[in-house]
Amino acid sequence: MPWLTISPVTSNVTVCSSKGLQHNLLNLSIWSSVRYKEMAELARLIDSEVFLAYATYTTIVLLKMMLMSIITAFFRITRKAFSNPEDTATFGKGENAKKYLRTDTDVERVRRGHLNDLENIVPFIGIGLLYALSGPALSTALMHFRIFVGARIFHTIAYLMPLPQPSRGLSWAVGYAVTISMAYRLLTTGLHL
Repeated sequence: MPWLTISPVTSNVTVCSSKGLQHNLLNLSIWSSVRYKEMAELARLIDSEVFLAYATYTTIVLLKMMLMSIITAFFRITRKAFSNPEDTATFGKGENAKKYLRTDTDVERVRRGHLNDLENIVPFIGIGLLYALSGPALSTALMHFRIFVGARIFHTIAYLMPLPQPSRGLSWAVGYAVTISMAYRLLTTGLHL
């Protein structure tokens, strides 16, 4: 029959099996205090003003990206330019519906803007999360987050209007540079390479 012993000096737990084999378990008091400290540190990082700023600005760019889907649908409906046959059923059947299976320059412009959002906002979310959890100064983090969000909003305006180049290219480069800047800070100070 197995039995259990606990050493009052070291808090080691030993389990002895019925065959007399002893199995030492973790030092429970040390393990639990280390785990508690790790959890407290994580809670402190998540409750920090930097993480709340990250959450706020990430929500803004995600909502902006979701808006691009609505704008795409609006342009498809108003331009009557669809890519799937089932989407044309409202406008008729057979040959009459086929004329709506086409591309439209305005719809494609919005779609390209949406794709550009996906290519730039997704890396910002991942790198920005790691950056926010690495404990940067609030003012520096806010600068990164605000510049990125402003650049992405201006990029969308420049894409949809369209504004002359290099306005769109510069706004893309500014947002991209912010993400690279956060990644650089993580690699140089946060990670132990």
